[in-house]
Amino acid sequence: MISSVFLGTPAASIPTLQAVASLTDLRLVVTRPDKPRGRSGRARPSPVKEAAKDLGLPVAEPAGRAELEEVLTEAAPFDLGVVVAFGMILRPAALSVPGRGFVNVHFSLLPRWRGAAPVERAILSGDEKTGVTLMVVEEGLDTGPVVAAQTVQIHPTETAGELTARLADLGADLLSRHVIDFVRGGVIPVPQAASGATYADRITTHEADLSATRPSSALLRAVRAYSPRPGARFGQGALKVWRAGQTDLDQQPPGRLFIDGSRLCLGTHDRPIELIEVQAPGGKRMAGAAWARGRPGDLGRLP
Repeated sequence: MISSVFLGTPAASIPTLQAVASLTDLRLVVTRPDKPRGRSGRARPSPVKEAAKDLGLPVAEPAGRAELEEVLTEAAPFDLGVVVAFGMILRPAALSVPGRGFVNVHFSLLPRWRGAAPVERAILSGDEKTGVTLMVVEEGLDTGPVVAAQTVQIHPTETAGELTARLADLGADLLSRHVIDFVRGGVIPVPQAASGATYADRITTHEADLSATRPSSALLRAVRAYSPRPGARFGQGALKVWRAGQTDLDQQPPGRLFIDGSRLCLGTHDRPIELIEVQAPGGKRMAGAAWARGRPGDLGRLP
């Protein structure tokens, strides 16, 4: 049976972790160390660590690249390393440990959207399709040859969280169908296209502070792309918007909040958008109209 080591951290890594555990002799799961999460600020394990413990698998949590290389060397020999959203670049010393190297399940159609936030960048850019790529890991950032890929359409109202979950399942299935043949030499990876590469920089909290002076189409994409993290914010962070929708209303001053029937709406550069689900600082997520009913007087403008 093929022996393996798995590297991953967020919940989106779990479907592939489960696939690797069922297909191979999974010797070790490597994830990022516990870190503070939630309002309590208490250190909590990564989703992959919790899933690995549920599967009865040993877990390592290296704090840096040197420690990672030590962990992999101690686990050797093994045939294959599998990486899904691990959160650390692998140096040559790590890449050389498995007999057949490392493969990565990446949530885009490479070479488009190499990097840390491919799902969010695809939505922000208005891409109509994306997919998953099973690639061989090289020293470059998501530059390795492609073992297999599959395309999906991006639904018009799909959030980054929803699309990521869909791609996570698709990636696990893609790996399940091809990884054994790859290890046995039955699949020859194909170099990525020389043109068309784009880079998906990590999403920052500052990016999610949105101005209502932007076009409505761009704002709707941003609301989707920043859900669930870090959440699109309007009015100097005064109001998070988790879901928004198009309207056919006439143009209103950018930043003006108003009620249309039972809808809470926001004026933008061109036409208003509906704020379907919102969250005030320190408050709970709620329907936009319910939040508006709790505000005394005229809604006016966002600060």
